[in-house]
Amino acid sequence: MTEADGRLDWRTYSGSGLPPILETALACFTEHGYHGTTIRTVAARADLSVPGLYYHYPSKQALLVAIVSYAMDDLWERSTAALQEAGPDVQRRLDLLVECLVLFHAYRRDLAFIAASEIRSLVGDARTTYIGARDRQQRLMDDVMEDGVARKVFTTAYPREASRAVVTMCTGVSQWYRAEGEHTPQLLAERYRAMTRMTVGAV
Repeated sequence: MTEADGRLDWRTYSGSGLPPILETALACFTEHGYHGTTIRTVAARADLSVPGLYYHYPSKQALLVAIVSYAMDDLWERSTAALQEAGPDVQRRLDLLVECLVLFHAYRRDLAFIAASEIRSLVGDARTTYIGARDRQQRLMDDVMEDGVARKVFTTAYPREASRAVVTMCTGVSQWYRAEGEHTPQLLAERYRAMTRMTVGAV
């Protein structure tokens, strides 16, 4: 997943990236929902006994927290790597951040979908931590938008609203994208980059 110089290759995806138990839990949550999945179901599908599963993860909530935490960490690392590659050019920062978001939500479709849809199932500190990570991720786009407007590269009169609209558009890919569909993730990212430029009034 890394380039020769040690930086994260944020465009490259191989498998889910999850450990086998979490990959199994993710499949179960995707098929049946968090509340429709039992520990016994996950254990059986992972070829483990229930006590064997509890040895690794003490509860179903712990499985969900681990999955959501991995999703947010992976997206953050890829997003910051994309911005680092873009450098100071604000238009390129926007392009690569959008590309990163689209690729992640296409290649990691199930992971991204569960991380977004099952926030309702997180409790206590886990929910607070997730919201903090989500807000931190959103601020990456907010900062790009505000910088672009300040530099008069983007002409939108509503940078904060445009930022949220673009992020919502990109994250929504996980709700409908299918690998066997019409577009590759790369082609989709290219189209979303073009649509985003129109949204922000890039000059």
